Amino acid sequence: MERPRTPRAGTARAVGLALALTATVIWSGNFVIARALHATVPPVQTAFWRWIVALVAVAPLTLPEVRRQWPVIRRHLPHLAGAALLGVTLFNTLIYQAGRTTSATNMAMIAAGSPLLIAAFDRLGRRRAAPAPDGAPDDGAPLGPRRIAGMLLALAGVVVLVGGGSPAALARLDLAPGDLWMLAATATFAGYSALLRRRPDGIGQRAYLFMTFALGAAMLLPAYGVSLAVEGGFPLTAATAGPLLYIGVLSSAVAFFTWNKAIALVGAARAGVVYYLQPVCVALLSYAVLGEGAGPVQVGCMALIVAGVALGAGGKR
Repeated sequence: MERPRTPRAGTARAVGLALALTATVIWSGNFVIARALHATVPPVQTAFWRWIVALVAVAPLTLPEVRRQWPVIRRHLPHLAGAALLGVTLFNTLIYQAGRTTSATNMAMIAAGSPLLIAAFDRLGRRRAAPAPDGAPDDGAPLGPRRIAGMLLALAGVVVLVGGGSPAALARLDLAPGDLWMLAATATFAGYSALLRRRPDGIGQRAYLFMTFALGAAMLLPAYGVSLAVEGGFPLTAATAGPLLYIGVLSSAVAFFTWNKAIALVGAARAGVVYYLQPVCVALLSYAVLGEGAGPVQVGCMALIVAGVALGAGGKR
């Protein structure tokens, strides 16, 4: 017999879902900022300063744990470097590069397929590990017909979106460069999440967060130097400093801790369902902030992707 839901449990669920929605909305802003800064701040410089700001923001909360766990961290530096390369150095830099030539809505819809790609990567590894962030499926169960159907439906939405609704464009590979950059970012994030599931024992989430931020920023430093030499710097004004503070403090620090708390209250699967609202959030933010409208192709692809991801996450059968 199912236990009656207590008021306390109901409150915890409501708070958890609200926190998951908060994190999703904050992360949605990252795509809008990638588009907003595309003409003023080079992608590598956007990524580099994002992680510098993030390190300063999380240091007071994470450094004590890093110091306590340093012997374990030192033994697992290759794993941490791999996770930092994929999730920090490459993933967000590719997003900001994509923002130069495609819309924020397109980026979010392509990224919405990442949980299904993560599931495929996870099955290739055939190992169960810690839950991944950003709403990835985390149950390690075999892919069943329902999940396969969901993956194919979401994939169809991404393919149609990247082709601009034109089969001829796909045949000619006449694709928007930004959409291709975003596809690469999505694959990179899936690889990062596969590593995150294998987080070594003895390294806490906060220490893992700080080390990936630090190593990822260090790996960006040479590219940052090249970008300065080739493209020059950018003016530090309210129009550039404000967005960088947003993605450094909110998208990198606040959203991460908010998401973890949501998972603790309602579980990764239920919080993940909220994350699938990200394309809708980005479309609304893009319209409000950038004046980007969604055409019929984007609306149709959004429906396909969200329906496919929801179907794929809904169960294993």
